[in-house]
Amino acid sequence: MTESGPGPGQEPTRREFFRRFAGDLVASAAQLSKVVGELRDESAAEARSLLADGGLLPITDASTVPAAPPSATSAATSEAPAPGEARPATGFRTPFRMLDDDTLLLIDQRRLPDVLVEVPVKNAAETAAAIRDMVVRGAPAIGQVAAIGLALSARSMRLAQPYARRAVLETGAEVLRGARPTAINLGGAVDRLMARSASFGELSEDGAGFAAALWDEAMAIVAEATDAGGRMAELGLELLPRPAGRPLEILTHCNTGPLAAGQFGTALGVVQAAHFAERPIHVWVDETRPYLQGARLTTWELAQAGVDHTLLPDGAAASLLAAGRVDAILVGADRVAANGDTGNKVGTYPLAVLAARHGVPFYVVAPTSSIDQGTPDGSAIPIEERSADEVVTVRGIRIAPAGTKVFNPAFDVTPAELVTAIVTERGILRPPYREAIAAAMAGSEASARSPRPREA
Repeated sequence: MTESGPGPGQEPTRREFFRRFAGDLVASAAQLSKVVGELRDESAAEARSLLADGGLLPITDASTVPAAPPSATSAATSEAPAPGEARPATGFRTPFRMLDDDTLLLIDQRRLPDVLVEVPVKNAAETAAAIRDMVVRGAPAIGQVAAIGLALSARSMRLAQPYARRAVLETGAEVLRGARPTAINLGGAVDRLMARSASFGELSEDGAGFAAALWDEAMAIVAEATDAGGRMAELGLELLPRPAGRPLEILTHCNTGPLAAGQFGTALGVVQAAHFAERPIHVWVDETRPYLQGARLTTWELAQAGVDHTLLPDGAAASLLAAGRVDAILVGADRVAANGDTGNKVGTYPLAVLAARHGVPFYVVAPTSSIDQGTPDGSAIPIEERSADEVVTVRGIRIAPAGTKVFNPAFDVTPAELVTAIVTERGILRPPYREAIAAAMAGSEASARSPRPREA
C-alpha cells in the first residue's frame, strides 16, 4: 500500500465544508426540510471524496506523515498493490476506502502492527463477517462500514425483482445487527438505511434509484461521523488541563483513533488535536487485554502521528495514578445509556474507579450516534462475550492449559457517577446526565449543524 497522509504543502480543507453548515440557522419547518435535504446531498458528495482519497487525517502535522494513498481510481491500476497483499504497516488514515463502485476495502486490524493488509467486501454478509471477526472494529467505524455494506447489497441487487431485493436487504440488515451487539452505532446505521429504504419504496421498480438512495444515506453517515469527530476533538481539547513546565499526561484505554472511528477518532482525536495545537503531550497507553488494541493499534497510530507515548500493562495503571502521573483519562464508548452509564472496552470501569479514588478527571468522548436513549441504564446494555481463544492464546501462542475455563466479556459498564463529562459533537455533557443527554439528543438530525455547541 502506498503510504498515506497529506503531502508537503497540502492544506486540509475537509472541515470547511462542515463549518459552512455549522453556522446555518433554521427558522422554519420548510427551511429545515430544505437544509436537511441539502445536507444529505452535500454530505454524500463529501463522503465520496473522503473514501476516494483514503480518508486523510486533517489534524495530523503533515511533516510527520508520508504521502497520500492511491485514489479509488488509481488503486485499480497495475501499479497499485492488490487487496490482500501485505505491505509495511506505515501510514495514518481511515480504516476503509472504496476500491471501485462495488468494492469496499477494509484494513485488516488483526494484522497490525506487523503488516498493512486490506480485505475487500462487496455486500452486507461479507461486511458482517468482517465486523464479527474484528477485521474492522470500533463503534463509529463499524457503523459507517455497516451502512456501506448494506448499500453495496442494494447496488448489487439493482437489477433484481423488487421482492428479491427486499429479501436480500432484510436478511443483510439482520446479519449486520447481530455481528456485534454492544455497539449501538452499528444497529443505528442499519436502521437508518432501512428507514430510507422504506421511504423510497421497498418494492419500487426503480432498482437503480433505490440503490442510489441507500448509497447517499450511507455516504451521509460517513460524512456526519467525520464532522462529529472534528467537533469532539475541538471540544475535548478545551477540557484538557494545562500543566506548567511539563507535558500533559493522558491515559487511554483500547483504541479510539481513526482506525476505530474514521477520519478523526474519538478520545484519540482529542489527543491529536492537542498535538496539532503544539501542546506538549505524553500518552500512557493501556495494552487492553485480551485483544491488545492499545498495544497493537493505539501505539501504532500515535507513532505514525509523532505523538510521544508509553505502553503499560493494564494492571500498572493503578500505580501510575497513585503516583500522580496522570492528568486526565480519555476513553471512547460503544454505547451510552440514557442515564450516562457507559459501555466500553472491558477494563474501562476499573480505570474510572481508580480515577475517582485519585481525583483524576475521567472523560468519555463519544458521538451522539453512540447514545442509546432506548437503554435506560447500564444494566440494559448487552455485553458481548467473545471466544476463549482470545484469552488463552496471544497471537496464536497458547498461554494457558488446554481446557481452561474462560470468561471473556468484551465490554464493561462504567456508572455515570464516575464520569466527569461526556464529550459529544453537540456539546460537553455534565451531570445530571439524563437531562443533559435528553437535551443534546432533542430536535432533528439538523440540530447537529446548529451554531457551535456549548456545554449542556
